Amino acid sequence: QVQLVESGGGLVQAGGSLRLSCAASGRTSSIAAMGWFRQAPGKEREFVSAITWSGGYTYYADSVKGRFTISRDNAKNMVYLQMNSLKPEDTAVYYCAADPVGRTVVAGIRTPTGYIHWGQGTQVTVSS
Repeated sequence: QVQLVESGGGLVQAGGSLRLSCAASGRTSSIAAMGWFRQAPGKEREFVSAITWSGGYTYYADSVKGRFTISRDNAKNMVYLQMNSLKPEDTAVYYCAADPVGRTVVAGIRTPTGYIHWGQGTQVTVSS
C-alpha cells in the first residue's frame, strides 16, 4: 500500500502562484509514476500532470502546459506541482495519485484508471 497526502492548496488571485506537495509513504519503492488530477464541481476528474518515478519523464495537459511544472524528490518520496499564472478555471480539488505496479504503461499515464492510490485532495481556488 502507498499512502498519499497532499498539501499547499489555498485561495489565490488570478495570475498568482501556488505549489502543491504530495508526500508518499508505505511501499514507495515500487512506484512507477505519480500524477496530479483535478476535479471541479459538476465536472469529471481530469488529468493535470504526471511524472515517471525513475526516468523523470513529465507529461502535461494542454490547459496547463507552460504554466505548471511537476517535479519529484525520490529521496524524500515527494512530488510537487508548481502552478504559475493561475486562472479562475484552474479552481478545483487537486488530487495526487500513484501507480505502484506500472499500470499506467498499459492504461495510459493521463487516465485515472492507471493509478491505484489516491490522496484526499487539496482545494485550489483562484479568484478573478
